[in-house]
Amino acid sequence: MAKAAAKTELQAPPEKLVQRRWGDAVFERTSLLTALSVFALLALTGYELAHGSRLALHKFGWRFLAGSEWNPVSEQLGALPFIFGTLVSSAIALLIAVPLSIATAVYLTELAPQWLRQPLTLFIELLAAVPSVILGLWGIYVMVPWLREHLFPLLKTTFGFLPLFQGPIYGVSMLAGGIIIAIMIVPIITSVSREILRSVPGLQREAAYALGATRWEVTRIAVLGYAKKGLFGAVILGLGRALGETMAVTMVIGNTPQIKASLFAPGYTLASVIANEFTEATTDVYLSALFEIGLVLLGVTILVNVAAQLLLKTFGGPGVKPQN
Repeated sequence: MAKAAAKTELQAPPEKLVQRRWGDAVFERTSLLTALSVFALLALTGYELAHGSRLALHKFGWRFLAGSEWNPVSEQLGALPFIFGTLVSSAIALLIAVPLSIATAVYLTELAPQWLRQPLTLFIELLAAVPSVILGLWGIYVMVPWLREHLFPLLKTTFGFLPLFQGPIYGVSMLAGGIIIAIMIVPIITSVSREILRSVPGLQREAAYALGATRWEVTRIAVLGYAKKGLFGAVILGLGRALGETMAVTMVIGNTPQIKASLFAPGYTLASVIANEFTEATTDVYLSALFEIGLVLLGVTILVNVAAQLLLKTFGGPGVKPQN
């Protein structure tokens, strides 16, 4: 086949060959520009944030990252409570969402009957399409009252000896913010994990069954073990959504710039403070500090993703290999 194609190409008129080569060159350069545009957008975003925050960078320097006071009136501004709230709420969301998402993906690909797989998949995709503000309203009027009256008192009674579950219960809290983020990232991690598990070759399963493995052993070793690198990538996608989530978290986290050990205490995130206070910034320093908050959020997102990629290369193993 290859020899015949080469022979046909050699027999083609010279002008046809020139057109083909010109078309290949245009396609290659267009694809390159499209790929580079992603890096250009990231660079432009970083530049605009750095340009807008230059006044705060000059006034506060590195103290902005370590400062825990947020008082726009006296211009005592520090981002540490927001960094803390962003990382803690995202960590809570991952602790809840990752086991639930991967278990759901395993059930959909390995265990669920054929008649049930498509309806469940459709339901998960519909959950991903729900706007965050709708989930925030549901969180305020349904989730937070239930947490305040039922779950949080139970956690305090059972695990009250731990600092994480001590202190007064308000309902709006860091834990509530983490739960609402978990609800939002479950569909993303589940959908990506399902596609990764479906890409595992059937020979992996057949070989494991031929060796006498049980269904659980086939799923754990032949499927999850083979796809662990791809599943880690799905978790990273969910983490990216968790770090930048704004509206739903703003409605249930309490929006208090403080650092508390208790998960029952209100908190604040980097994205939430920008959404809440950007229109209220009346001074140049205040506005510049909010731009620097955005710059810090971009930096935290990049650092977390880079660290995750390094962990993936170090401990991820072979994972799912691309099919040629």
